[in-house]
Amino acid sequence: MDEQSLRNVLEAMRSGSLSVDEAIARLRRLPFESLGFATVDHHRSIRCGFPEVIFCQGKTPQQVLAIFARLAAAGGCVLATRADRAAWEAVAAEFPDAQYREAARAITWRKAPHAPPPRGHVAVVAAGTSDLPVAEEARVTAEMMGQRVTTHYDVGVAGLHRLLAHAAEIQAARAIVVVAGMEGALASVVGGLVSCPVVAVPTSVGYGASFGGLAALLAMLNSCASGVSVVNIDNGFAGGYIAAIISRQSAGGQGKATAEHAEHTEKRQEGTGKKRRVKRT
Repeated sequence: MDEQSLRNVLEAMRSGSLSVDEAIARLRRLPFESLGFATVDHHRSIRCGFPEVIFCQGKTPQQVLAIFARLAAAGGCVLATRADRAAWEAVAAEFPDAQYREAARAITWRKAPHAPPPRGHVAVVAAGTSDLPVAEEARVTAEMMGQRVTTHYDVGVAGLHRLLAHAAEIQAARAIVVVAGMEGALASVVGGLVSCPVVAVPTSVGYGASFGGLAALLAMLNSCASGVSVVNIDNGFAGGYIAAIISRQSAGGQGKATAEHAEHTEKRQEGTGKKRRVKRT
C-alpha cells in the first residue's frame, strides 16, 4: 500500500462511505505479509517513498511471481531486479502488461496506465558499452522512482572529448550516476565538472588486474573529487535509487505527507510555546 492508497482509505472512513471493519480488512496486511519463504514489506512505500524491490537472483521463478503478485495487489508499481528469462516468463503469464527490460535485467509493472510526470533530473553516465547492464539497471530504477533520466553512454576517459560533448546536459542534472569498470577514473572526471552529487558505481568489467571490479571500487573510493560517493560493485540499482532520492529531494519532492507532518509539528510547537507564555504571565 502506498501513501495515496492509505489516504483514500482514511478519507473514505472519515466520510462514512467505509466502515471501521472494512478499513481494518483493507489495512490488515500492513505493515507486512508472510508468504512462508518471504516476508513482504507493504509499509515501505509509506516509510521510504518507494515500494519494496524484488531481488530475483537466488529465487525461483515461482517465488518471484508470488512476491510480485502480492506487491502488485498492494501498490501502484513493482520493480524486480536481476531477473532472468525464467523469472520474466513466470511473471508475464500472470501480468501480461509487465515489461522485461532485458538490458537492465529488470521487470517493471505499473497499475496506472500512465505514470505521473517525472520530477527532477538524473543523468546516467557510462564509461563503455560493456558497462551498459549496470547503467541500464540504474536508469530503470531512477525512472521507476519518477525521475527524468538522460543517458550518456560510451564516454570513458580513453576519449575524453566524447564526455565533454555532453557536459552541458550532464551539468544540468540534479544527481549523476557514473558507471565504470577498468580503472574507474570516469567518476573523478565527472565529479570535477559538476556541482551536484555524483554516485559512482564500479563494475566488474576489466582484465585480470581489475580483480572483478575491486580496482575500480578502490579508485572511486580514493577519488580526489569531493562530490563523489560510491556504491558496491555492479550495484546499478543502488546507484539509481540513491540518485533518484537526491534528485527528488532537491526538486522539492519530499512528499505531501512529510510536508504536512512538518507543518503540523511546527504549529503544535507554536501552540505549546503560546501556552507556556500564558502560564508564565
